[in-house]
Amino acid sequence: MNTPDKLIAIFDRIRDGIQDERDILLLRQWLQNNNSQNVLQVGNNIINIADGKDIHIGDRTYYSTDAESIKAIIREVLTFIQSISLEKSNQQNSQSFIPANLLAQITNENVLKTSNSQTPKLSALSIPTITKFEFEVVNIDAQGIEVKRCLKQAEYFIENLADGVVLKMVSIAGGKFQMGAPLDEYESLEDERPQHIVTVKPFFMGKYPITQAQWRVIAKLPKIKRRLEIEPSCFKGDNLPVERVSWYDADEFCERLSQETGRKYRLPSEAEWEYACRARTSTPFHFGKIITTNLVNYSGQDENTNSIYHQQTREVGSFPANAFGIHDMHGLVWEWCADSEHEDYQGAPLDGSSWLSDGNSKYRVLRGGSWDSPRRLCRSASRFSEDATVTDKIFGFRVVCT
Repeated sequence: MNTPDKLIAIFDRIRDGIQDERDILLLRQWLQNNNSQNVLQVGNNIINIADGKDIHIGDRTYYSTDAESIKAIIREVLTFIQSISLEKSNQQNSQSFIPANLLAQITNENVLKTSNSQTPKLSALSIPTITKFEFEVVNIDAQGIEVKRCLKQAEYFIENLADGVVLKMVSIAGGKFQMGAPLDEYESLEDERPQHIVTVKPFFMGKYPITQAQWRVIAKLPKIKRRLEIEPSCFKGDNLPVERVSWYDADEFCERLSQETGRKYRLPSEAEWEYACRARTSTPFHFGKIITTNLVNYSGQDENTNSIYHQQTREVGSFPANAFGIHDMHGLVWEWCADSEHEDYQGAPLDGSSWLSDGNSKYRVLRGGSWDSPRRLCRSASRFSEDATVTDKIFGFRVVCT
């Protein structure tokens, strides 16, 4: 097998759930090495073979032992892709690429056919280098006393936006979780119910809310749908989160970022946001049943006299991350999500997608609370919505990549 055509066909069969011993034999003959890389984004598909027994290829999940042979093959395919990436990087001293025909035919995207020919015109998409990072996770008891602190690891890639300005995107493995608040959760509201099981596909999420430095880089790029202010924020600082941006501003940011990088960036769905916030916890906060101003930037109005009300934003990453390696999901700034406003979860999607139908599209969802919010509004399940045109010094956002 001396051309990528057969590999493309084999990969398509694997993606479609077809297992053929001859395919496995051919791949093993052609590919010589294994690689420990676990996550790869190809177009709108994320292949995740990191933790556990399952494997995700695009929107397909293989479970337990059924995934083992496919997992071995995908590891080898990743090795091949990585070797090409390194070779290309060495030749061009730039970011690595999958060959255009392999990329487009694997993803069935970026394929344009001319009227006179069946030969597709294809474009290459840069593949980021996935690396691991280490971080601390803190848990507290019902009195706010720290009871556990441990080290964890996660994977991420770095998007270079400009000299010294980068965007860190953390890999979030897919899975199932119970979205919303139970009836007995203190200070919960009816719009956070009914609780329902949601299956979320793998994605990458910003390690922090978008900062003012990141905003400036993208806001200076050519307009796609609307003009963006270069310095919209009330509180000034490169590493402070950008605020006073509307939902439409955040959406324009995502479109410009996507066009600039060749990757699809967007606002998270409400389900993706809550899944990432909870990080496999079921308590009101990923720290535990409460939060304190030592762990979260919020108003502290319902705390004792030892609480610290900063009365403005603080630099992103000033407080510990959750178990996914994501910072500032509670407090700091309310974060815009893609979803339209709905009164509750009756009829909500169960696949983690944005809920855009049967709602009020003039109003969009915000999650997480802010530096000026009481504790109850910073809960993982807490929901808020606002006119999509409104800007406020408590409104920011973070991006996801799929």
